[in-house]
Amino acid sequence: MQFLPKMPRALKVALPLALAAAAAPMVAQMPEVPGKADKTRVVAGTYTADASHSLVAWTVNHFGFNDYFGLFGDVTGTLSIDPANPAASKVSVKIPVSKVITASPGLTAHLLKPGAEGKPADFFGATPADATFVSTSVVPGADGTSATINGDLTLNGVTKPVAVAATFAGAGTNPFSKAATLGFHGTAMIKRSDFNVKMGLPFVADEVKLNITVAFEKK
Repeated sequence: MQFLPKMPRALKVALPLALAAAAAPMVAQMPEVPGKADKTRVVAGTYTADASHSLVAWTVNHFGFNDYFGLFGDVTGTLSIDPANPAASKVSVKIPVSKVITASPGLTAHLLKPGAEGKPADFFGATPADATFVSTSVVPGADGTSATINGDLTLNGVTKPVAVAATFAGAGTNPFSKAATLGFHGTAMIKRSDFNVKMGLPFVADEVKLNITVAFEKK
């Protein structure tokens, strides 16, 4: 059996330092992400939702065993904001229900299946109207980066008040569009029965959690 020669102690110390020194220029050259959670970067004005990067995910409990997830994409809309007066902010978004997706093709098809023989659809039906959310008030949080956005959610032909707990995620310039961009995360809880989506109750839960992520670009 052959043994490697024992590394001198001085080399054991010097080698990691040399490797760290060699890596330092590479770390220094790493580009920074354009968006930062820095509210001083927020530019006042009217913004348009970046539909390709704006999503609403929904979570509903199934049979009391586990949660199931689905997704609405292509969210469009506008945001008016002035960092000097965040309470005056206004947001309006449109959510294309007809583009709902799930991990199960069969379930996705069922969500968009028309009602049989003139009966109402089990869920949204074949040609559901877009859902909309229009803010009625904005209550800024004490931390300066969160807010409660109160508004009217219209879904499945029914309008109900909904509160969204929103958090500022980042601001900066989009490197591709060169537009000033803002990002927000939000959560909300609704009861689907309030919007006449009652299929499967109570085995499929009434409470639906919404997780929202929206990017807005200044135009």
